[in-house]
Amino acid sequence: MLVYVLRRLLWMVPTMLGITFLLFVVMQLAPGDPAEVLFGDAGDLGASARGAGGIEDAIRKFREQNHLDEPIPLQYLHWVKSVAMLDFGAEFARPDVRVMDELWRRLAITVPLAVISVLLSYLIALPLGVLSAVRQRSLPDKLTTFALFLMYSVPQFWVGLMLVLVFGATGLHWLPVIGLHDKDMSPDAGWAWWRDLALHAILPVVVLTFGGLAYLSRQMRVGMLEVVRQDYIRTARAKGLSERAVILHHALRNSLIPVVTVFATLLPVLIGGSVIVELIFDIPGMGLYAYEGLLKRDYNVVMATTTISALLTLVGFLVSDILYGLVDPRISYD
Repeated sequence: MLVYVLRRLLWMVPTMLGITFLLFVVMQLAPGDPAEVLFGDAGDLGASARGAGGIEDAIRKFREQNHLDEPIPLQYLHWVKSVAMLDFGAEFARPDVRVMDELWRRLAITVPLAVISVLLSYLIALPLGVLSAVRQRSLPDKLTTFALFLMYSVPQFWVGLMLVLVFGATGLHWLPVIGLHDKDMSPDAGWAWWRDLALHAILPVVVLTFGGLAYLSRQMRVGMLEVVRQDYIRTARAKGLSERAVILHHALRNSLIPVVTVFATLLPVLIGGSVIVELIFDIPGMGLYAYEGLLKRDYNVVMATTTISALLTLVGFLVSDILYGLVDPRISYD
């Protein structure tokens, strides 16, 4: 397995180069010029630039400093060289802020929310899928199927907005809906700080969880239904084993293959979905950072966030392939 993992890790390098180059080209060809966005409104930076010799001169210097006056392949080579040194450059609007430093701070917010959402999705979806498959066509199965398809079909942003209206200050006023902490809350408050964090995180976690939960549950149900029809399951029942033993010890493990496959994309999708969630609940995570960078046409920020998402996707596929061998011993990595 070690040789297989090392080989996959080596293949990630050219794959990431291909993905990032396509992202870089698409971003460069997209409408909008970062220099015009930064200086076009003649704000504070524009005023100081005019005093130093004109806004046109400031734009020219800005392009030179960020290699925007060079051909796209050369710009990409400069970017790859910086990333190889674990440096995504500085923000265009705030040259004193390194994107990597800001990204670590934002990831410390986004990743825990995404991981909690993934864990909740699996903890709830797997039992639901198993019960739905075992009691196929029963009333509980029909009700569960209807509820899960409804959850899967409802847009995430709509659910977030409805939760804000219902549980926020405009509705029941049960839960906070802005940020992750009250503005006057300090980490020195101890338990009160953690309680405040938990209350602020409830609604974002719910919104991140419900869509993945519905999809996982359906995948688990399909996998279980396929397995329980196999001959070895009939043999286990013929031996007199209880239905609980047949399902938990014989059918469950072999029905996990579709669910393991979903894991490859679930975490990156949740982080991508955090753009909507963080925008609705004003959470300063990576999703909101990517959205702000896109509005400002900040190439360094956009490339950093999309590169992290692409890397998470590749790592997710690798972890899924490794889990296949644990779930099904017949799978070999030779």
